[in-house]
Parts: sequence; structure tokens; C-alpha cells
Amino acid sequence: MTDLATHQAKLDGYLARFRDTGVLNQIGGEARPAVSGATFDNHSPVDESFICRVARSGAEDVDAAARAAKTAFPAWRDIPASERKAILHRIADGIVARAEEIALCECWDTGQAYRFMSKAALRGAENFRFFADRAPSARDGQALPSPTLMNITTRVPIGPVGVITPWNTPFMLSTWKIAPALAAGCTVVHKPAEFSPVTARILMEIAEEAGLPSGVWNLVNGFGEDAGKALTEHPDIKAIAFVGESKTGSMIMKQGADTLKRVHFELGGKNPVVVFEDADLDRALDAAIFMIYSLNGERCTSSSRLLIQDSVADGFLEKLAARVRNIRVGNPLDPATEVGPLIHKTHFDKVCSYFDKARAEGAEIAAGGAREGDTGWFVQPTLFTGATNAMAIAQEEIFGPVLTAIRFADEDEALQIANDIPYGLTGYVWTNDLTRALRFTDRLEAGMIWVNSENVRHLPTPFGGVKASGIGRDGGDWSFEFYMEQKHIGLATGQHSIPRLGA
Repeated sequence: MTDLATHQAKLDGYLARFRDTGVLNQIGGEARPAVSGATFDNHSPVDESFICRVARSGAEDVDAAARAAKTAFPAWRDIPASERKAILHRIADGIVARAEEIALCECWDTGQAYRFMSKAALRGAENFRFFADRAPSARDGQALPSPTLMNITTRVPIGPVGVITPWNTPFMLSTWKIAPALAAGCTVVHKPAEFSPVTARILMEIAEEAGLPSGVWNLVNGFGEDAGKALTEHPDIKAIAFVGESKTGSMIMKQGADTLKRVHFELGGKNPVVVFEDADLDRALDAAIFMIYSLNGERCTSSSRLLIQDSVADGFLEKLAARVRNIRVGNPLDPATEVGPLIHKTHFDKVCSYFDKARAEGAEIAAGGAREGDTGWFVQPTLFTGATNAMAIAQEEIFGPVLTAIRFADEDEALQIANDIPYGLTGYVWTNDLTRALRFTDRLEAGMIWVNSENVRHLPTPFGGVKASGIGRDGGDWSFEFYMEQKHIGLATGQHSIPRLGA
């Protein structure tokens, strides 16, 4: 059999049990349907074929999950950190053992190409190992002596937390949020995106098979307006970690206001890749293409605006258009596929609407700009040229395999264009002038910037954005700062003078 046929046969075996039982919630260590009995159908974006039914949770289900997390919290908080570390490493081992199953299910559930999803599961295992190794030092603090006191700090887990994850790379992003929460000593209620529920269930199974105590991690499926809203409003949930659209982040902040929820948001982006005339243009071309067309363009860190200097623009854009036309669109299970289908018809319609917007605004479609095939939600990789930064195609997050190219004359204009956007997640700068790189990155409004590189994630570094792209940082110790509370203890070192009132 071909690789595609082999992958399809294995996938059918992996999904068979979900077709029989559906995707259930997991609350207090027990697999449960929604209290109401409601379900919704999950279909593959490849061909709209039925995958499984999914529990459609409501407020009662979320309440049960939150109470289970609250009940489990004291014991999980107080368990020796070395035991938490061992459990998280066993979860990582379980992920590695089922990596192929995770990858194939994720491909079919989301439309992401196997060439990328085959590595996503292993990245998830790395996330668990990284935070497992940090668990023993999570509570470490500082000694800050004063003339009369020995002041010490420590950190304690905040309590039960809600984690709401998106559909674009759901497995990896779930591990990125849940692993540090567990390492810190928090308990979790996880609501995955309704469009991609399958691998969240697999991950839940792996965790409990690894010995995670019941109730420490709970899974509730459903829609944002039902399960998501109930989670963000629940008084027992002390914090919400969310990855998704900026508009949804704003709604979550409002919903959590009455209970003074702590929030951590990784939101949208309209990220610039800025290519100066002195750059290594061949490497810049490879990086610009990779950072917008990989993962179907459905990634918050995608370089969706190409800012190219006038003096090299003609040749660069000609090569770029030729490469874009050559990108292989196809079945995500095929290892040769580079771009698969978009997640859902709703999103497909949104992305395709920008083709007409581009024409109406006066931009040119140098490549793509149409549906690919007549089955599934496939879109041709697309390049807009002749654009200005005022156009909708330059200001709005399209979240698909669509790149908008804008020319600039000099460094000042490039900076003005790059910053003239509501978002500020990432930026990519290509130049061989070190002083320019230092100047430009200092003034570029973005939480993360790579110079002469695509996005290369290093787990100890902070991950997050500014402006409408988010609040807070993931990675390294920054994750613990969100999931834990700082505590100060002052110990008197002698009998210092205490003011006496009413003596």
C-alpha cells in the first residue's frame, strides 16, 4: 500500500471506537455523556465524512467538573513535587507511545497535513517533560532581608483553572497549557474547541492511564456559548487560560469579571515579515513561505504580511508567486501534502470572502484566490500583491494560507507599516545589518521577534503578544507566574520597636 492508503487504514482503526461510543466528557475520573444527553456531530474537513458524536455540555456538566477539580485540588497541591514530576513524565511516555494515533486523528479532525502533525504529538510530549522537570522548583522563592525582618517569598498554586484551547493545532496547544498547570499543582477543567475534540479525549485517557488522580484533570466538550461561558463564569475556577480569537478573549474577560478571574490570553495576530534589501533573500523567501503556508496558514504566529523593500521587490515577488503556485494541496494523510483543507465550512467561507475583498480594494491576486477542488474545504494557497496597509487584507486576521505583500521604501516606512495594526504577537526581520536589527526590533510592537529566522520555539523563553494579541506569557517560569500566587512571609529577626497605641 502507499503511505496514504496505510495511513487511511490505520486511521479507520483508531477512529472506530469513537464512532461507537462518541467523544464523552471525563469528570472526576468517570467518562460521562452530557447531563442533558445532548450531542453534536463531528465531521472531517477533508470530505465532510462523519467522525463521531460529541457530548454537548452545559452549565450542569461544567459545574460537576469544577466541583471535581475543587475536591481534587488539596491532595494534588500537597503531593510531593517529585511524584507530580514522575506522573507528568509518564504522561509524556504515553504520548510518545500513541504519537501515530494522535497525529492521524488530528489530521482527519482538523485538516492539518501529516508532515506537520507527525511532529506535533512529540512536541506535546516535550512540553510535559519540560514542565515535569520544573515541578520540584515551582514553589521556589527569594530571600529579601531588611534591617528588622527576614523576608522570604514562595509560590503556591492558584487552585482549579479552566483551559480553553483552539482547533488549529489542538493537541500540542492543550499540552502547552495543561502541563504547566499540573506541574504547578493546579487542577484543570479543559474545554477543547468543538471543531477538533478527538485528540483531547486521547490525551485525557493517556493522563489517567499514567496515574493522574481522578478529578485532577477534567474534560468537558461543547460550544463556547454553553460550556465555555459556564466555565469562565464559574466561581470555583480561579483562572482561565485561553487560546483563540481576540474578540473571544474580550468576551471571556467580561464573563470572568464578576468572579475576578485571572486571565491568560494568546490571541490573534497579523504578523509582519520585514525583508530589507541587504537580507539573504533566498533564506528570507523560504522562511516567509513556511511561516504563512505551513499548518494551512491557521496559526497565530503566521507571517501573514510580507513587507518587502522596493529595490528588491520585483524579483522577490516573482519567485514567491512561482513557489506559492507550486505548493501541494491535498489529503492531509498523504506525507507529500503541504496544505490540507481548512477546519470547517464556516472558516472556509470567511477565508474565501477575502478574495473578493482584495479585488474590490484594488489588490492583485498573484497566485491562488479560489477554492481547490469541489470536495472538502480546500483553498488554493494565495498571494495578494499591490496592497497597502490600509486594506482589510492587511489589517484583518484571515487565518488561512493567504499572504498580503506590501512594498516599503526605507526603514522608517517599514516600521510605520509594521506597527500600524491592532495586533502585536510576532515579527520577523530579515537584514544583515546588525545595528538596523537592534534599532528595528527595539521599536517593533510585538511580544516575540525573530531576526533572520522563522519561528523557532525554545521552551524556556516567554511566548505571548502585546496589544490585541494577548495578555501574559507562556514558557519557562512565566507559566508558573500565571498558575501560581506569590506569597510573602516576614520573620522578625529581633525585637524591633513596635508603635504603642493607647498605652
